[in-house]
Amino acid sequence: MQERSQETRLQITAAASHLFSQSGYDATGVAEICTRAGVSKGAFYHHFPSKHAVFMALLEEWLSGLDKQIQFFGRSGRPAAETLLGMGSMLEFIFHSASGQLPLFLEFWAQASRNKSVWQTTIAPYHRFHQQFTQLVQRGTQDGSLRSDDPQSTAWVILALATGVLLQGLLDPQAADWDQVGKHGLQILINGLKKES
Repeated sequence: MQERSQETRLQITAAASHLFSQSGYDATGVAEICTRAGVSKGAFYHHFPSKHAVFMALLEEWLSGLDKQIQFFGRSGRPAAETLLGMGSMLEFIFHSASGQLPLFLEFWAQASRNKSVWQTTIAPYHRFHQQFTQLVQRGTQDGSLRSDDPQSTAWVILALATGVLLQGLLDPQAADWDQVGKHGLQILINGLKKES
């Protein structure tokens, strides 16, 4: 029973993701989601109180995956420079999960600019990422693997690099091996942050 319920929920989120990407959030209704998912409106409302709730579930699911990856690497116990470089392998996960999802990401960002709850859900993980990267850079200055007079600004630069590479990869996926571009960018950043011997 629980397995079937989970399957129905996945059908709904998959259908909503497709329709939000194809038609946009505003042009997609609950009826269209139900038709594409092959479920009744009753089944839809059993899992989600509204279209907005499905949209938020999609956003939270993607951001949660990133959060778990960053926390995993942050607990590695290796020197901060090595940990930061190891995070380059996250890019493969990010690009795989984001592949073909440019319209949906644009919908996330567009809705965030108009809707306070979407903005708060979107920005909260970035604040956590920033805090985690700040702590990592601070750790690096203590363990001697990095140098930074301003760990908070350095953390924002790391986030800007990751966000920029992701956006470029979504806009023009064939232009480069964006996974490798991101790893190379991290290496350049780390080389600049390494302690001078």
